[in-house]
Amino acid sequence: MRIAARQEAVSNEVTPWWEAPWFMILCMFLIAAPLIWPDIPGLTDLPGHLGRYKIAVSLQHSEDLRRFYEFEWALVPNLGVDLIVVALSRFIDVELAVKLIALMTPPLTLLGFLLVAREAHGRISPTYLFAAPLILGYPFQYGFLNFTLSVAFAFLALGLWLRLGRSGRIGLRAALFVPLSLAVWLVQAFGWGILGLLAFASEITRQLDLNRAFPKAAVLAVYRCSPLVAPLALTLAWQSGNAEAATGDWFNIAWKLTALLNSLRDRWIFLDLGSICLLLFFIYCGARDHKLAYARSLVLGAILLLLAVLFLPRILLGGAHVDSRLAPYVLAVAILGIRPSLTGSYRFANLLALTGLGFFLVRVGSNATSLWLYDRSYDAELRVLDYIPKGARVAAFVGAECHPRWATSRLEHLPGMAIVRKDAFSNDQWTVSGSHLLHVRSPWTHFVDPSQFVTAQPCGKEKWQTIEEALTRLPRENFDYVWLVNPPPYEAALTSSWRAIWAQGTSALFELHHTNAERRTEVRIP
Repeated sequence: MRIAARQEAVSNEVTPWWEAPWFMILCMFLIAAPLIWPDIPGLTDLPGHLGRYKIAVSLQHSEDLRRFYEFEWALVPNLGVDLIVVALSRFIDVELAVKLIALMTPPLTLLGFLLVAREAHGRISPTYLFAAPLILGYPFQYGFLNFTLSVAFAFLALGLWLRLGRSGRIGLRAALFVPLSLAVWLVQAFGWGILGLLAFASEITRQLDLNRAFPKAAVLAVYRCSPLVAPLALTLAWQSGNAEAATGDWFNIAWKLTALLNSLRDRWIFLDLGSICLLLFFIYCGARDHKLAYARSLVLGAILLLLAVLFLPRILLGGAHVDSRLAPYVLAVAILGIRPSLTGSYRFANLLALTGLGFFLVRVGSNATSLWLYDRSYDAELRVLDYIPKGARVAAFVGAECHPRWATSRLEHLPGMAIVRKDAFSNDQWTVSGSHLLHVRSPWTHFVDPSQFVTAQPCGKEKWQTIEEALTRLPRENFDYVWLVNPPPYEAALTSSWRAIWAQGTSALFELHHTNAERRTEVRIP
């Protein structure tokens, strides 16, 4: 049944509670609620990103930062949060700006989900309550800020794309989506990719609904999606300048299946895996239960996203988790495509909505509790900054595991806060050529991510050091302090000549003593 017909059929019905504006606004508030309390949201990569934003904003005003870093703006498809933070820094500090962006990303994504669901079904199905927790899934928990923001913009743009297509305003849509696709690409390239795949799925479905043969439908769909191709030339130019960056780990099926199971990974393995099993069962029911129906455009979109997960490598042009970060949105699009059958009863739809609301509240509650616990951990560790002077040269070593547990410490990039609050050097920044705008000056050039990771034993991870290797190989003349963050056990003799000035659990801060010759090696760069 076509969308217009469905809308006409339900136009006189009473609006159910899950479609009421007040309820949807409440859901958008609730999905942001876990991020309200923590001053630094406990998202794994976020403190490291904060360090980069601080450098971008303050480099020209800070002699200390100029000693350690260079920052050169370039047109790369990974600038969303960076640009917004720089704009907001005129009015608020970097930490608050980043928190506001992180706070707004989940409700914007949910708004995009709602717009897409309404266009796909003719009204908003209560199944969005099952899809919404995936917004706070593993990519968000990992702190992929530019990526998750680009996904939010992609779904908002897709809602507009579907609306203009349904109303027949194809020319206006083509004109609008040349700049809109460029904007999504600029935030992060994978958001643009998601937008393109889902827009193509909707267009080819529309052509098939008009009884066109598949070859003709595919050609017309490609033609209608041509306004979205504008960023392709920029992508090819960016890739050609980034050819030396690492790409690999293709068709690792075990990793990709694990990524789907990790879609809601946070802290409690039984809750997280149980939630995924529930969602997978719900998707199965959507295909088999006569009380449920589905929108073919979103089902095809989910299939295309799944194919992208299967065919993309784990590492692409220096970026990791390229395939796995798409996994939660495969599930989300599939779930958004399900609706109660038009011939089904309101009682069934209401029961479905209540079950979805319960699932939504449990997931948001668990995310809020988890981030509160991470906030306590961050606050305890960051007391060390009271003992680090402005402009210090800090070598930070963070304990890592060869086979991480389900709930990780999320301390991997916490040393970046020394950059944010002390204009210090920290060795946890990303400097992949062609993808990152930050460069580290000599003699600290090689002290970048993942130099901060240390393990108890060698574990085959490329460039990961053991704690003993890190402490014995450290060029002491280049650093003032060694900050051990939740390190694995090590021999006390390795740090016996250093002055211990702070300790918290297993974490500690040591001041290094320098000879006069070592002090003379430092060169101040204006």
